[in-house]
Amino acid sequence: MSGRRLPAQIVSVLAQVLGPGPVALHEPLFSGREWDYLRECLDSGWVSSVGRFVDRFERDLASYTGARHAIAVVNGTAALHAALLLAGVRPGDEVLVPALTFVGTVNAVSYCGATPHFVDSARETLGIDPAALAEYLHDIAETTADGCRNRQSGARIAAVVPVHVFGHPVALGALLEAAERHKLPVVEDASEAIGSYYEGRHAGTLGLLGMLSFNGNKTITTGGGGAILTDDPELARRAKHITTTAKEPHRWAYLHDEIGFNYRLPNINAALGCAQLEQLDGFLARKRRLAERYGEALAGIDSVTLVREPAGCRSNYWLQAIMLDRALAEERDAVLDATNEQGYMTRPVWRLMHRLPMYSGCPRMPLAVAEDIERRLINLPSGMSLSSG
Repeated sequence: MSGRRLPAQIVSVLAQVLGPGPVALHEPLFSGREWDYLRECLDSGWVSSVGRFVDRFERDLASYTGARHAIAVVNGTAALHAALLLAGVRPGDEVLVPALTFVGTVNAVSYCGATPHFVDSARETLGIDPAALAEYLHDIAETTADGCRNRQSGARIAAVVPVHVFGHPVALGALLEAAERHKLPVVEDASEAIGSYYEGRHAGTLGLLGMLSFNGNKTITTGGGGAILTDDPELARRAKHITTTAKEPHRWAYLHDEIGFNYRLPNINAALGCAQLEQLDGFLARKRRLAERYGEALAGIDSVTLVREPAGCRSNYWLQAIMLDRALAEERDAVLDATNEQGYMTRPVWRLMHRLPMYSGCPRMPLAVAEDIERRLINLPSGMSLSSG
């Protein structure tokens, strides 16, 4: 196929599936009890970080995901920052993170005073490639009494952070095995993956800690917001403590026993989250139907592949994505130009983290697969309102 035809073909697919533009990349859908719960917050005056909706949202999240504990915070980056601290990440450490991720993943490592150490991705999942990581660690790492250490830099490797990209679960079984061999705690970045499952377990619940995001562009939203997930009761207690300015319980005294963070989710945001969570199953059905419609419309274009959920997993299809054949990779920007010109908000994958100026000097393994994905992947409009489920 000539690359000159491809932009017009993708525009035609979008028009067939979505109707005429403009169509946003992703926007929230408020069709439940959002107004009722928000009105209750305003009428009661409980709008800040204490209130019944915060407690309920945490209980509902734990119940839905199967985690024993959920701690609600102001956003996903704050959740990951706190989770990394709880996992033992210290200044001067290195943390293994994919180069193919949103910058918030890597910024959270930097907030700990640690150094991101970039690893490659798998084409099947878009997330960390466990086999490539295991081989890389065999070459550069040694296990010591203090955990895993990078023989090249001398720094302790304190954790590994798999990211469930666009809601597609990472191959966690093999990744957890590699991490255990090297005494590496696993902190899952499931910010995009509420409603996604790896072999029957919810994303974010297989590592020592996990986290979710409820930003305005996520499957469910609290406006801004995130959550820490863990099965460990002591880690849960510490998570709530350090995200509430490390304030000790007292009827009236301001007693703080360590440096903490003002990260707790306000009640008014949690109210929105409770209403959204009530509708999550319907939202997921809509997203799956949209993926089916895209797949049907793209079936006649041999040079384009819809990114599907990995084997043994169930994805929430947070962002729909297509991959161009390598022979047409140079047409990516032409497709982006043509679709956006017609009002369809398409986007490339994030600029790889090692290409950003503040992270260009960080350690990294060869990133051939991530670089290949970066050249060829395009996100398509993915909002819940685009399908009836």
